[in-house]
Amino acid sequence: MVLHHAAAALDWVMDKSLVLGYTRIGPALRRAWWPHDPTPGALVGRHVLVTGASGGLGLATARGLVRLGATVHLTGRDASRLDAARSVLLEQAPLADVVTHVADVSDLAGTAEFARDLAAGVPRLHAVVHNAGVMPRQRTTTREGHELALATHVLGPHVLTYGLREPLAGGRVVLVTSGGAYGQRLEVDDPEYTEAGRGDYSGVTAYARTKRMQLVLTELWARDLAPDGIRVHSMHPGWADTPGVTDSLPRFAAMTRPLLRDADSGADTAVWLAATSDAIGTGGLWHDRRRRPTHYLPVGVETPEEIEAFWRFVLEETGVPAGGAGRDLSPGT
Repeated sequence: MVLHHAAAALDWVMDKSLVLGYTRIGPALRRAWWPHDPTPGALVGRHVLVTGASGGLGLATARGLVRLGATVHLTGRDASRLDAARSVLLEQAPLADVVTHVADVSDLAGTAEFARDLAAGVPRLHAVVHNAGVMPRQRTTTREGHELALATHVLGPHVLTYGLREPLAGGRVVLVTSGGAYGQRLEVDDPEYTEAGRGDYSGVTAYARTKRMQLVLTELWARDLAPDGIRVHSMHPGWADTPGVTDSLPRFAAMTRPLLRDADSGADTAVWLAATSDAIGTGGLWHDRRRRPTHYLPVGVETPEEIEAFWRFVLEETGVPAGGAGRDLSPGT
């Protein structure tokens, strides 16, 4: 979509100012020029998987997909919370088709098994929305030995996406990332955050580092999955009033609460990316239904060598994909 010059200039200023673009002010103004909503019923008969869907942005994403008629599959680690989320959705849309799956994306072996089971039961999957997220207070490792934020945001989603590659053919993948990625470079020397001592580890930093990795992973997946017709995008929700913000960043939430978006507004672009019929290509980072740069300023940009090292790390640690799909996908190849 080509914006009028004045709208494009205002949009750019809002995006760079953060407060204007990331808060509830952003969608309030941008609705005047952003792309049309998906057609009502656009997802009728289609299956969509949303990870981390027990509450917050995940539940809001599921709500938006249900409104468009999708059969929505919710994953989370807690069966009771999933059941509660399903009940909320059915209260709002009694005829909705909502399926719950207890699954922990940070468990790579368990995620691979879940993907096999889902692929067997759902041979055609329209989209996967990777929303599951964590912000550990201290460095924590999974039973497979991976730093928790890395496993949850990068390695697990890779296993899940490639485990669902066949049913996803012709479909879409959406990674819910964060504007915090703008504050980090791609970490290839210590992706597991092992160099931080017990008192030096920062959950906020771990979160943002892995969100930067997600932006790079989006582009790598987009190139690798293009032969299957799978379109891949990432999006960031801005500053939303969800447990991910209020519980993990209480001081920030207290200061900005009057300006925070509600969860539905934060999830809007994820729903739109999953449902739109607009020609939007693949491999982009989106916010408020518009493609955004992956760096706040043109500094700290990943080199082809760093991207290849990161891709090789992901392939080696997950064992996925196998064979020729693990080819060099750095820019220019």
